[in-house]
Amino acid sequence: MCNQCVIDGVKRTMMSRRSLFRGAAATSAVAVAAGMIPARQAFAQSSGKVVDLTHAYDSDFPTFDGKPGILYEWAVKIEESGYQLHKLTIFEHTGTHIDAPFHFSKDGKSVDQIEPQTLVCPLCVIDITAKAAEDPNAMVEASDVEAWVSANGEVPAGACVAMLSGWAAKVGEPSFRNNEAGEFAFPGFGKSATDLLAGMNVAAIAVDTLSLDPGNSADFAVHNSWLPGGRYGIEALNNLDAVPAKGATVVVGAPKHKGGTGGPARVMALV
Repeated sequence: MCNQCVIDGVKRTMMSRRSLFRGAAATSAVAVAAGMIPARQAFAQSSGKVVDLTHAYDSDFPTFDGKPGILYEWAVKIEESGYQLHKLTIFEHTGTHIDAPFHFSKDGKSVDQIEPQTLVCPLCVIDITAKAAEDPNAMVEASDVEAWVSANGEVPAGACVAMLSGWAAKVGEPSFRNNEAGEFAFPGFGKSATDLLAGMNVAAIAVDTLSLDPGNSADFAVHNSWLPGGRYGIEALNNLDAVPAKGATVVVGAPKHKGGTGGPARVMALV
């Protein structure tokens, strides 16, 4: 075969491949636009840093009802059997944990039914530590979300939006749960913010306190609107001050017990 024939053949092959690649790229772009494929640029280009957003907890960890959230009992002892294990009694909503839609709705999704793709998502952190220092029942309001957007750009669809109030540092102190009068007092989300976030197709909200609603809430307005909408929440996060306002990816290691209203979760941020 002549050299020119070889060259012409290679050119034809390359042109064919380029057309194929252009077609594939166009198809992918359409798929992303249609929501078929997650837009990867919304996820962190991880530097390899992993931040643990989870509190280690035991029976002394603060709970909403004041009762121990986890109890240990030796089931097998190493001295007797050569290995050891505990029998645990765990209440679902203790420690760092997830609230499933079923927690506040009769027929909402239980924790095992939450779609796995919604448990790995872009993390957006709204810092209200200054407000919380002055008002223990401070809330993330719509204006705080709008200020975040002005500073950082749009909240990605499918994101987890977390409140940083500084409350994680209070774990182990009475002030994590109550004020001096013994009343619930801790920051949370306001409904003006969660209504706005729901319109942005946010998958989850998260707090570094005991509840999605502030401590002085009388009606649990956020629980009663956010969770029945098919979204989930995360309570009692740790180390939110160690992740950026935007750009991290959160991985929620939710439990998968059938019919669960939620449960303790190992939550990590990839930065």
